[in-house]
Amino acid sequence: MATLGPDPRPHSQLASTSIQSNISGNNVPTNRGLERALEEGANSGFFNLSARKLKEFPGTASNFDLSDTVEADLSRNRLAEVPSEVCHLVALESLNLYHNCIKTIPDTIINLQSLTSLNLSRNQLCALPACLCGLPLRVLNASNNKLVCIPEAIGQLRSLMELDVSCNEITALPRHIGRLKALRELNVRRNLLCVLPEDLAELPLVKLDFSCNKVSTIPVSYRKMAQLQNLQLENNPLQSPPAQICMKGKVHIFKYLSIEACRSDKMPDSLYLPVMERLSLSRPDTDSGVGSDNGDKRLSATEPSDEDSLSLNVPMSHITEEEGLSKDDSSEHISTLTVFLRTHKSLESVDPQFTMRRKMEQLREELELMEQLRESIESRLKVALPEDLGSSLMDGVVLCHLANHIRPRSVASIHVPSSAVPKLSMAKCRRNVENFLDACRKMGVPEDKLCLPHHILEEKGMIKVSMTVQALVDETSTKQALFT
Repeated sequence: MATLGPDPRPHSQLASTSIQSNISGNNVPTNRGLERALEEGANSGFFNLSARKLKEFPGTASNFDLSDTVEADLSRNRLAEVPSEVCHLVALESLNLYHNCIKTIPDTIINLQSLTSLNLSRNQLCALPACLCGLPLRVLNASNNKLVCIPEAIGQLRSLMELDVSCNEITALPRHIGRLKALRELNVRRNLLCVLPEDLAELPLVKLDFSCNKVSTIPVSYRKMAQLQNLQLENNPLQSPPAQICMKGKVHIFKYLSIEACRSDKMPDSLYLPVMERLSLSRPDTDSGVGSDNGDKRLSATEPSDEDSLSLNVPMSHITEEEGLSKDDSSEHISTLTVFLRTHKSLESVDPQFTMRRKMEQLREELELMEQLRESIESRLKVALPEDLGSSLMDGVVLCHLANHIRPRSVASIHVPSSAVPKLSMAKCRRNVENFLDACRKMGVPEDKLCLPHHILEEKGMIKVSMTVQALVDETSTKQALFT
């Protein structure tokens, strides 16, 4: 007969049984959750095992058919290496291993010949294996590791569009990085780089971030990066361009690099006749080549089929006196020079550096016009304009005040910023600019001398703006002189 009473088992045995029961009960939800994720992966082609404290790939995965998996997320775990099971998922296109403890990548990763996106950020990698460069990757993120270099084989990743190796210990970029002809974004932020490779200028980069390094010089070839939209370079000991130029943004940086390129490029003396170094350069429409005020004959050599060609003018006296030649000899010199110039479509075909020389002259002209614009405004309004002249004029306020200074009340209404609204809306800026241009018309500035509104509003035609202001000043000065 059963009797009710205390359980005859010892107390310690009861406690042990209870603990085992609790542990078993706690494991059930975890295992079930893992199995559910694997089952969903088998059905959908995407399994998500993120943030499960995994130290290795779950053994229960063998119970599911994951061969068709195209996307795998193993981020935020405790994996010490890339699981071998993952390296056999040949259909895999995207693999996320962010925030693990991975120190090495097995050679078997080469099996993933469909892999286009690989995230290895925030691990403990000291090197990237060369076999990684045999994959069809488009996106590679290896930021926040312990990398000291990038393999030279990186140039094999011809389809790579985004490369992020920021926050590592890389001291130099590989020579063959210039072979990544599809690369659009490059992030090398917070490394130990001292030099930027020239070859980057040949890439179609849209975004380049080399901030927080030790770079002192930006190669002049970077001015050729026509597609570059986002350039991050802060926290570098830059000397060329200097910091005050870099703070103004990409446009000013590229202008500086263009000027530096012109200065550094030397024209080979062997390509020019002895008299060439005394030639003066001017635009075709400034000298007809027929004569001059002092009676000196001039040589004009222009190429009518080349819109950008320049006239080369030198007085006869310079040839006869400075070269020590008789007039007959100098005539022969002129004849030789004329044949020399006409044999080629332009000087650019003889010496490509001539193009750079011409660009330098154009840049100097632009800088002179900008200084004239600044002086015209500051001297009349008695103000000191910021160094970035374009941004200080884009809202039209200064230009409207200039018009009113030249002729009072020529602009009846000016929208100005206030302490409550420190920046004008684009609509008000446009009204100011249009009012300024209308005032210029009323004061007699010809239409061909007027800039367009977007030249001011978008800072894309400051040379035209300078010409407009100069025409306004000249027109009013002429009329005042007539009345007096």
